[in-house]
Amino acid sequence: MTQRRTKTTLGATVDDGGIRFSVWSGDAERIWVSIFDASGDREADRLELVQTGGGVFSLSVPGLGEGTRYGYRAEGRYAPGEGFWFDPDKLLVDPYALRIDRPYRYDQRLAAPRGEGGDTAPLMPTAVVTRLPTVAAAPPLFSPAGLIYEVPVRTFSMRHPDVPEHLRGTIRALAEPAVIAHLVKLGVSAVELMPVTATMDERHLPALGLSNAWGYNPVTFMALDPRLAPNGIADLRETVAALHAAGIGVILDLVFNHTAESDEFGPTLSLRGLDNRAYYRLSSDGSGRYANDTGTGNTVACDHPVVRELILDSLRHFVLHAGVDGFRFDLAPVLGRVGGEFVADAPLLRAMRDDPVIGDRILIAEPWDVGHNGYRLGGFPDGFLEWNDRYRDDVRRFWRGDRALVGALATRLAGSSDIFGGGRRTRSVNFAAAHDGMTLADIVRYERKHNEANGEHNHDGHNENFSWNNGVEGESRDPEIAAERARDVRALLSTLFASRGAIMLTAGDEFGRSQRGNNNAYAQDNELTWLDWTGRDLELETFVARLAELRRAAPALGELAFLTGTAAAGREIPDVEWLTEDGRPMTEANWNDPDRHRLVMLLADGTATGGRLAVMVNGARRDASFLLPARWGFTWVDAMDGAEPAGTRFPVSARNVCFARERATENPAGDGR
Repeated sequence: MTQRRTKTTLGATVDDGGIRFSVWSGDAERIWVSIFDASGDREADRLELVQTGGGVFSLSVPGLGEGTRYGYRAEGRYAPGEGFWFDPDKLLVDPYALRIDRPYRYDQRLAAPRGEGGDTAPLMPTAVVTRLPTVAAAPPLFSPAGLIYEVPVRTFSMRHPDVPEHLRGTIRALAEPAVIAHLVKLGVSAVELMPVTATMDERHLPALGLSNAWGYNPVTFMALDPRLAPNGIADLRETVAALHAAGIGVILDLVFNHTAESDEFGPTLSLRGLDNRAYYRLSSDGSGRYANDTGTGNTVACDHPVVRELILDSLRHFVLHAGVDGFRFDLAPVLGRVGGEFVADAPLLRAMRDDPVIGDRILIAEPWDVGHNGYRLGGFPDGFLEWNDRYRDDVRRFWRGDRALVGALATRLAGSSDIFGGGRRTRSVNFAAAHDGMTLADIVRYERKHNEANGEHNHDGHNENFSWNNGVEGESRDPEIAAERARDVRALLSTLFASRGAIMLTAGDEFGRSQRGNNNAYAQDNELTWLDWTGRDLELETFVARLAELRRAAPALGELAFLTGTAAAGREIPDVEWLTEDGRPMTEANWNDPDRHRLVMLLADGTATGGRLAVMVNGARRDASFLLPARWGFTWVDAMDGAEPAGTRFPVSARNVCFARERATENPAGDGR
């Protein structure tokens, strides 16, 4: 029977006399702590913990101090068909481990049945007892309308010439001056670090000569991967401080929906060996098999009180001891599942928003999993931003040339009120490309995925990418095709930077990174995914920096309230006008014209001095002249380079986005006064 417990400090706590070890299990009969020597290779002692009530097993061991290496072993029933996996031969990592001494390595002996695999201690890292300083409390350094820069930590800097070799592929690389200068140039509001907690390769990868480069396969939730953070959380804390000094926030992408213990054929590493029936959701058929709402083999039981507290403690840990500004939650509906069904006001989601440490942080949901009713876009409560894949798909389809999408494009530009209209502000995180899926450059180079290198016969990854190749699949030396692709990438980026809500750019997309059509490159820890800093497209990078400057200079693009088409109190002009290229208001017939690919979004408060901003979209395959409405006291200028056209007409080339802003004239009367 699982039991509720009163709040107890779990993990390994250093006090004046030694260390107190505490771990929870509702089903275990006995639990031991194994103490290892300084190398972590030899078990020096094995001490039995005492049940202290509420499922907590504890023991104070005098004479031990910071740096002690340890693991747990648990005894109880072994009946996998009923959900019991106890095996004292399995060394288990503490769910509250703050640091481990070496990376995880998959070995099939970790999955051996009880009595067959032998002691797994030589195959496992040990937890390292750690005392941590607390970071001074500060408000999160990020605006919900800011630019998020998604960073795969390892692949980001492996080939960066200005990062010292010993720091390449680590968290600390992000604190290097050359990296920070790049982020500042792009106007990054916050970096979103893809998972940095310790991960294990999926069991099929070693035989293929592959390894997981993304990190979405954790074992526990607090200990960082030693390959990314050799000095533990100190590396993260000092990197956060360096980024904060440059005005850049830090968001952690965390995985609480599953672990690397996978299905019933997976390794026993931590939670399974301590209390499988509490930490994971099991199938309702009594078979002992796992519910698989994640597609990875298991699903963490986030509605269990002990699991809920573990997740909250993990979030508090990264705020209090590293100073991070927020979190992105992978397959977030799992966190809101109660009894297997998603509930927007689930205890865990509510506790995050109400928590005095976590409640003011930026919270971002990936609003889908693969379970029953798992697609929950727009379904998370206020306080959560949400990745918006409808934005991604509609914007791609519009620029691919699909018909009947001008209305959908306007809705996405304006914050997706059809999805988030239950509130007064958008909660959308807009993106055209992300880590999973094709890169931005590949969207316009490949009509279909090319995942052969993943060893799954191109069966993995999404088949529909809403991508196009401009006439040739893959690389081409044809200058016309190259020009068309460059134009399309700029159109996608311009659309993104003109959109209301938070916007997200994945590292390298600002300078044309390619994965040669691979849309599921999680296992490509090699030059396919390592960013090529010496071969980057500097013209594209400069273009993105100019878009960022334009976005920062336009107050309307930093707002989150939904656009209404009406004037605010005390104002004469509406917050938005939707116009045709002829300067006329869009009519119902215009909106419903399936062959319309042109549009003007005219925003009030487009400049700091009260001028309007015009976003002119020409998705057609012919050049066009756009007419903008004149206003007394203002003249139109190109918002990217300041050039002033003759009159109010702007030439917009085919498949392009142009920006114009109003500039106040010094003498609006024009009579020499």
